[in-house]
Amino acid sequence: MRRSKRHSGWQFLWAMLCLFTFACKQTPQQEVAGQSRRDPPAGRAGKTVTLTIPHHPLRTEQDLEVLLQQIGDARVVLLGEASHGTAEYYTWRAAITKRLMQEKGFDFVAVEGEWADSYRVNQFIKGPRKDSAAAVALLEQYNRWPTWMWGNYEVASLVHWLNAVNQGKPSDQKAGFFGLDVYCLWESMTELLPYVKNNPDLVKAARQVHRCFQPYSADAMQYAEAVANASANCRAETSRLWREIQQQSQNEGNTKSEAQFVAEQNALVALNGERYYRAAVTSNSESWNIRDRHMMQTLQRLLEFHGPEAKAIVWEHNTHVGDARYTDMADRGEVNVGQLVRKEYGEEQVFAVGFGSYQGTVIAASRWGAPYQTMEVPPAVPGSWEQILHQLSPTDKIIFSKDLVANKALNRPVGHRAIGVVYDPKLEHLGNYVPSVLPKRYDAFIFLDKTRALHPIERITVRNEPPDLYPSGT
Repeated sequence: MRRSKRHSGWQFLWAMLCLFTFACKQTPQQEVAGQSRRDPPAGRAGKTVTLTIPHHPLRTEQDLEVLLQQIGDARVVLLGEASHGTAEYYTWRAAITKRLMQEKGFDFVAVEGEWADSYRVNQFIKGPRKDSAAAVALLEQYNRWPTWMWGNYEVASLVHWLNAVNQGKPSDQKAGFFGLDVYCLWESMTELLPYVKNNPDLVKAARQVHRCFQPYSADAMQYAEAVANASANCRAETSRLWREIQQQSQNEGNTKSEAQFVAEQNALVALNGERYYRAAVTSNSESWNIRDRHMMQTLQRLLEFHGPEAKAIVWEHNTHVGDARYTDMADRGEVNVGQLVRKEYGEEQVFAVGFGSYQGTVIAASRWGAPYQTMEVPPAVPGSWEQILHQLSPTDKIIFSKDLVANKALNRPVGHRAIGVVYDPKLEHLGNYVPSVLPKRYDAFIFLDKTRALHPIERITVRNEPPDLYPSGT
């Protein structure tokens, strides 16, 4: 699928996500819908479906116990979100994260954010005790659009908690916080220089890469077009830097220091960032795959660095954590982190949790680079996954895929809402629903009937650089 180079975020999302619905009517009961009477082909109009959907109430953090039991001994837990601007997605993911770290020994959180910015958070939480005001000030560094995604008070609360829980722990046992994404490669070059300052060859290679990209950081598409037009030069420099920095690590022995790891990661961001932006002007699917493969590669590197027993919690949009093979992404040849991590570590070692809501408010923008707004999220469209769960009972709940395997109606594609950083509620019914086989896309689903907008940290200035999530919005 191709589009013009300057389509807005919602236009791309419209093109990418098609609406799929089927008529649904349920008999309300306290905990479980009535027994399935018939399972007509999904999407056939005028048919009545009564679904059996076992579910567990979600009222307090104690209700997460059933989820923790189902996660079991999984090594990687993927926590999704249906938007980047919903407060409850962040607060419930934080509640799950805290319990996983305290009760199951998870080592770090890896988020859909920049490596350089997130590594500063990692250093903060592993440093001396700081108050909540310091955590808020720290997150102001996320000042590149969309600033609200990680620069918000919900994340600040988690960062403050991580800093507190790390106090008194040995350095190798402190919880970590890392960014998986591929953007901001010029900043990674700046961050790399202190790590390689004693190696003249690496300093030279890093500065050459930095000079190649720096002039184009003012505008996302100008940057991508410039990289595409000069791809041979930039590709050669980023590849050379990656090879040389890997060679240096090999020369220094098998035990890799954290400084070596960070230097390599910054070089990897440059390598894959160049590939991403070069592909972005010609193929949405190719650039998507480069980005998600980079996030998967970064997650693998983090797990390897932390040791064979390391466990990771991943925070990303549903479109990244929910297995792409069970959505229409597969039709476009797109992969994602959820698919790749299952393939790499085995499904028994991975537990994916999707999130969604029926209605409420959300933080988003009307176009790329525009100021954020608090927008109304309309009730989910008839026949969608969110509408089915609302009709089942308008309460917050946890659903497990293992309980849905015999439900033929839900083992076919059902529309599942996805909201990007660019959003128009009036047009939602035209394209914000991903056809999904829910019991296979996730291992569990957290449904929040009515949600509120995220609480962003206010900023005076915003960096005018390629935005996070470009071009998809997720």
